[in-house]
Parts: sequence; C-alpha cells; structure tokens
Amino acid sequence: MSAYDDQNIFAKILRGEIPSFKVYEDDETFCFMDIMPRSDGHCLVIPKTPCRNLLDATPAQLAACMTTVNKVANACMKAFDADGISLQQFSEAAGGQEVFHLHFHIHPRHEGVPMRPAGTMGDMDVIKAHAAAIAAAL
Repeated sequence: MSAYDDQNIFAKILRGEIPSFKVYEDDETFCFMDIMPRSDGHCLVIPKTPCRNLLDATPAQLAACMTTVNKVANACMKAFDADGISLQQFSEAAGGQEVFHLHFHIHPRHEGVPMRPAGTMGDMDVIKAHAAAIAAAL
C-alpha cells in the first residue's frame, strides 16, 4: 500500500484549496456533497486526519466517520423522504477507490429508483440545494 498523498482532492478540500458544498463538520470529520451524484443527496464523509482508506484507518478514525455517517444518513432520510440508504466505501484501486483519502458515500434511496451512472457531473445549483436540505435536517 502506498503512503498517504496530501495532494489528493479531499485533502485539498479540507485545506480550503478547492471549494465544496459542506453538509456537516465536527472536530474529526467533514461531510460534503459529491459533485457527480449517483442519487439526490449523495454526499461523502471523510476524516480530517490523513488516511488512505479502510485498510490503514485507525479505530478512532473509523468510529468518528461512522458516527457522522449515522447522523448524516438519518438527516438524508428526512431531507429526501428516502426509503433507505446505500453506503459505499472503496479501498485501493482494485477495490474501486479513485481518491485515496478514506471516504464513505451516503446515497439516499427511493424504492424502485436505480442509482445514476457514475462519472456524470451534477447541476451545482441542485447540489447546493441538496446540501442545504441535509444541513437543515440535521
């Protein structure tokens, strides 16, 4: 496994070098919207400390992330009147990871509505509104 690269896009978001639509933040975690959403309300939870993925995460990083995932997932259920949540985490390239900073994808889901294909840029005004809806539900 490679060393953590502090020039990855999520590290840059944490440092404020790249803008994001913040949903929630505490001392240990940051939650922001995915700009290529596969579902309405698709957001990401990351630790604020360096960590490539699940395989090198400390128990404290995982606990902090999962606490935030639980909080935000419940807010997503409310904000989008969702029927459920899909949670995704990819580790290493062979596991589907593209950004090498630990992150959890939260997807609010509705019965019978498939997730959209990966890699399609979303409408920034809609994404911003979705961030506000989740934040308000918190």
